[in-house]
Amino acid sequence: MSKDTAVQIKIVLKNSKPPIWRRVLVDSAISFEELHYTIQLSMGWGIYHLYEFKVDGYKIGVIDEEMDDYGFGASEMIDSEEIILDEIISKGIKKFTYEYDFGDSWEHSIEIEKTLPMDPEKFYPVCIKGNMNCPPEDVGGIPGYLYLLEVLKDPTHPEYEELKEWVGGEYDPEDFDLDETNFFLREIGEIMDSDEDDDLFPGDAEDDDDEEEF
Repeated sequence: MSKDTAVQIKIVLKNSKPPIWRRVLVDSAISFEELHYTIQLSMGWGIYHLYEFKVDGYKIGVIDEEMDDYGFGASEMIDSEEIILDEIISKGIKKFTYEYDFGDSWEHSIEIEKTLPMDPEKFYPVCIKGNMNCPPEDVGGIPGYLYLLEVLKDPTHPEYEELKEWVGGEYDPEDFDLDETNFFLREIGEIMDSDEDDDLFPGDAEDDDDEEEF
């Protein structure tokens, strides 16, 4: 695939009703680590927890020996820094899963919708469309999120004041701001295009000359 190829992906939070989704254009040469950050900022997550991609029976994520001590199976992971999106597209893979926060287990379906020439007038990544607000962090997954929405609809509920305060006083499940989303994506895009990756990902290990093969 040409180095000047963009990929249109659709990110859908599984089991969300109405569906919470984003449509995003990314560079085909984006690493899975960078894709993780792109998904985080596109959806509205806070980049607080671990993540994992599941692609055609493989796991792609963070390589950290200490993770094995907690049962996360880091030794079975492909390093997300060492594999790019184009590698899976070239194998004909069109769909895969991204899981964020192994406690709340937010699973997202990622669909490769199409490829197209990169527009020199656009910055990448860029969100072109989306629907619904992102759930609050640490709400307890989809069941906890649905319960939160139920309580916030009923000011007479005994937990209304407590949960309203917990979400910061106000939460609109339908609020999605495309301009704000792209403001943050522009910042990460500029860092991806520079030599400042270490500033964005301060916990990264030093680069290894041996690339992972998918």
